[in-house]
Amino acid sequence: MATTEHPPPSRLRAWMLEGLSDMGKGRQPAPRPAEPEPVHKGQRWWRVMCLTGVDYFSTLGYQPGIAALAAGLLSPVATIVLIVVTLAGALPVYRRVAEESPHGEGSIAMLERLLTFWKGKLFVLTLLGFAATDFLITITLSAADASTHLVENPHLTDALHDRQVLITLVLIALLGAVFLKGFLEAIGVAVTLVGLYLALNVVVVVTGLWHVATEGHVISDWSTALTAEHGNVFAMVGVALLVFPKLALGLSGFETGVAVMPHVKGDPSDTEENPEGRIRGTKKLLTTAALIMSVFLIATSFITTLLIPEKEFQSGGEANGRALAYLAHEYLGSTFGTVYDASTIAILWFAGASAMAGLLNLMPRYLPRYGMAPHWARAVRPMVIVFTLVGFLVTWIFDADVDAQGGAYATGVLVLISSAAIAVTIAARKAGQRNWTVAFAVISAVFLYVTVANVIERPDGVKIGACFIAGIILVSLLSRLARAFELRVTSVTLDGMAQRFVRDIASRRIRFIANEPDNRDITEYREKIEQIRADNDVPAQEDFVFVEVTVLDPSEFEAGLTVRGEVLHGRYRVLTLESSSVPNALAALVLHVRDTTGCIPHIYFEWTEGNPFTNFLRFFLFGQGEVAPVTREVLREAEPDRARRPRVHVG
Repeated sequence: MATTEHPPPSRLRAWMLEGLSDMGKGRQPAPRPAEPEPVHKGQRWWRVMCLTGVDYFSTLGYQPGIAALAAGLLSPVATIVLIVVTLAGALPVYRRVAEESPHGEGSIAMLERLLTFWKGKLFVLTLLGFAATDFLITITLSAADASTHLVENPHLTDALHDRQVLITLVLIALLGAVFLKGFLEAIGVAVTLVGLYLALNVVVVVTGLWHVATEGHVISDWSTALTAEHGNVFAMVGVALLVFPKLALGLSGFETGVAVMPHVKGDPSDTEENPEGRIRGTKKLLTTAALIMSVFLIATSFITTLLIPEKEFQSGGEANGRALAYLAHEYLGSTFGTVYDASTIAILWFAGASAMAGLLNLMPRYLPRYGMAPHWARAVRPMVIVFTLVGFLVTWIFDADVDAQGGAYATGVLVLISSAAIAVTIAARKAGQRNWTVAFAVISAVFLYVTVANVIERPDGVKIGACFIAGIILVSLLSRLARAFELRVTSVTLDGMAQRFVRDIASRRIRFIANEPDNRDITEYREKIEQIRADNDVPAQEDFVFVEVTVLDPSEFEAGLTVRGEVLHGRYRVLTLESSSVPNALAALVLHVRDTTGCIPHIYFEWTEGNPFTNFLRFFLFGQGEVAPVTREVLREAEPDRARRPRVHVG
């Protein structure tokens, strides 16, 4: 059977959309055989850990300084609180998330199942807004911090003064270029950077600990000052708990660790439904990263608090935002310090890689499925360009200021961790695991407290997150509106009885009647046929098959269509369908019948009563309303050849 010919795509378009796994716009009646897609075998868990680690481990570049500013002499104690929350709170939560959502959707997918219809979609869009805040600010903040290290290097300060915004934009563009090249290249770069950065940090930490040990008065001076300032251990712990929310950036790696989970290599026996090897590898990834980070956090907070004068942490001080770099220059010389600066700049620049990978995995899983993004949103390269441009905009708005973006970053991180904790609490409760339910509920309460405290302390984070949420919802709804008349049925399957009806009627003229099921009694069907014959002047000898669509979840966008046939009252043949939209289901059915029989079907409607605009809103929100004209418009977009388009009759 002939199909509509489309001109071959340009080389640029083919390159941009490479790897696009989406049904094409419109409909191909007879799909051309395609080359089998290569199976993605994944990467060893420790390599993927390096990809998340460029985000997680790179916080060492600024976390000790943040802790010192927030807690002062209590920085090591506050950091211990952070480590306890990390290992006893965030780590168990995300290990459970990896079990419950092994395809990288994260806690968002777990919470999505709790709400249906548009409530669920809007809830997911809100969480995606916070995820976008987290991931995009990770890209821009890390690049801005990298440019800060570059500008403040003693050898480059004069040459690069007042060029921070430009340098940040260049770094973001280079990050995007890596992902345009390919994902495997990104992982390879991450492994190299993380290995070098951690090795250099080991040198700095060991050197710092040696100086603390050899300069005995340092510890005694610190403990004396600490006791004089806070009195006793209980007061110290209390203050540490109060300032802990300001240290929340140290929890930033968990959400990206789950988001890039699909890239973890599993066992040969893994299936999509039960990827045990991938889950096990991801748990190793999360645990190893958390342990490495915990050791570095406590060691670095200890040596920076004891060895760096307090005034140097303040704004304008030499250790502000670069405490470990300060120690590298101070104790290991200018050459090693410059190498350390270069390593820090590189890993901070590439910290956005894990965030970019998270965005590329998360957004295409939801927005195109909701009809809230164009088809090309499932392809990597166009989305890389979009995220890079948004990164440019955020950098320009915040003038590449690290501190200005910190509140939004922490808010995004904490909201996602809190939602994950709540999701696993619900999952444990449903599984009947009482002890885990109680434990996760306590963890949820802790993270909710931290989130609220952070919002009160830095309300700008919520404002920025709200802008991302509003932007995502607005763009999503506009995209859904633009794709309203798109044929969005992925497949049509007829049961045996339905196939018999179609074969029988195809021997004459295929005539369908679109019927909104009411009582489904004999009077309803008899009167409907009489009305259609009178309105359209159809001869009495012509027969019909009724088509009835039941709308399930109108907020869904695309799905397969199953058609069942039944005979009612001993004489009326009825095809029943379940779909998210009446017009789309009817259009998909008549196109499928045309393609399988080679005959042009006719479908008959009656006009819908009421205001056309109100009826269109009913269609947009609830999948029904202005059925006849919308069905015709869906058919017009799906089949541009009028001679091959199924006939629509309205009376």
